[in-house]
Amino acid sequence: MAQEDVFKRIVSHAKEYGFVFPSSEIYDGLGAVYDYAQNGVELKNNIKRYWWEAMTLLHENIVGIDSAIFMHPTIWKASGHVDAFNDPLIDNRDSKKRYRADVLIEDEIAKFDEKINKEVAKAAKRFGEQFNEQMFRQTNPRVLEIQAKRDLLHARFEKALNDNDLNELKQIILDYEIVDPISGTKNWTDVRQFNLMFKTQMGSSADSTMDVYLRPETAQGIFVNFLNVQKTGRMRLPFGIAQIGKAFRNEIVARQFIFRMREFEQMEMQFFVRPGEELKWFDHWKHTRIAWHKALGMGDEKYRFHDHEKLAHYANAATDIEFQMPFGFKEVEGIHSRTNFDLSQHEKFSGKKIQYFDPELNQSYTPYVIETSIGVDRMFLSVLCASFEEEKLDSGDSRVVLHLPRPLAPVKCAILPLVKKDGMPEKAHEIMNMLKFDFACKYDEKDSVGKRYRRHDAIGTPFCVTVDGQTMEDNTVTLRDRDTMQQQRVAIADLPAIISKECSLNNLLKTLPL
Repeated sequence: MAQEDVFKRIVSHAKEYGFVFPSSEIYDGLGAVYDYAQNGVELKNNIKRYWWEAMTLLHENIVGIDSAIFMHPTIWKASGHVDAFNDPLIDNRDSKKRYRADVLIEDEIAKFDEKINKEVAKAAKRFGEQFNEQMFRQTNPRVLEIQAKRDLLHARFEKALNDNDLNELKQIILDYEIVDPISGTKNWTDVRQFNLMFKTQMGSSADSTMDVYLRPETAQGIFVNFLNVQKTGRMRLPFGIAQIGKAFRNEIVARQFIFRMREFEQMEMQFFVRPGEELKWFDHWKHTRIAWHKALGMGDEKYRFHDHEKLAHYANAATDIEFQMPFGFKEVEGIHSRTNFDLSQHEKFSGKKIQYFDPELNQSYTPYVIETSIGVDRMFLSVLCASFEEEKLDSGDSRVVLHLPRPLAPVKCAILPLVKKDGMPEKAHEIMNMLKFDFACKYDEKDSVGKRYRRHDAIGTPFCVTVDGQTMEDNTVTLRDRDTMQQQRVAIADLPAIISKECSLNNLLKTLPL
């Protein structure tokens, strides 16, 4: 099945099994806004808990805050968002639709990649097990020709972005005859910049209002609280401040389900260090963060680093952790060395001294910052995509299963009475009451036990416990494993230890490097 079709199945599955709903659906929805459903919110909260505890429990020098969404508007002037937080937009005069110019060009580059992949797929089918994909990509004339065209476009595109050359972006669109997907025409306007922040007013009366913004990132709430945290927590460098919170961006091209939304959630940690030590810490957090991802066991080969060719004006190093989605490798987390730009800017615009006195050096200075920033929604999507499988069984039947990392699963254990009589429901509730204080459990008595197994496979429940006639005699149950579908007879008293071994977040945290 084509990856595009697989992704459509994942999106459909997310709605059907209570993970993600389109927001305001009874009113025909709201573009690029989604609601997390009953299973989705549990998975999302487990992801956030995994991140939060990996930051604040495993590191004595990292603490958390929760800053306000509304902030003084001068903060966004100081951070550069008012003047520079823009996307290059272009309109088609015939369809009256607006697009991001860079996305149109990225889609054109993706077409070259798609052509290469088709050539590779045809060759793989032709040569079978003898096929050497790496050698084919390096030597096939047709592939090399397409790759050369792709690299030429990419280089031209990167230069235009680095130079902020809006005229060149339009010229690329014209030269490559990129058409509007709706009208099919090339009747484009000039490219212009569009600020992504949502603006509103705050005040009790019309003549006393001021413009405020919904925050486009959570980082600034950390920077403006640097001294508050440092002094009240008696923090000594190096130390970090972590935060999970909502951010808002008026994305013109919001696409690929929850990958790019207008309302999203971030998990960010700003790590403050001595000037001159920032690149050492950048390298440290780069490897610490990818280890956090890989510990989930979704496949090390699905991750890669992508170093930035174009650095933001405040950064001296930046890399992305990319994950292989059905629509290609995409960024899920960024690690940036932000230098001392943010604290210096807030010192300048606020008129307040924002420095750290270093007792070892006996001097004050503005700390440098290493940022780790991960999108909760993108992380959620990567977990969902990596876990989804339509599995053919030996019996000729098939099942849809989510191989979710077990500590993240919305439901850890389903309790199933074989029949709704002979004391089995009561015994099942007794087991449920024993387990529910330690694990998210679900009691399920509807339909045949086989259908219940399939239902819990589809939401990623690691274990199903079936109460049957033998249970009433010897206090044992049938324990079924989601991934292997193997069943074993175990004592009820042993269930907490068995489930904890596989599903405990603490056991996952213990595998992480400190």
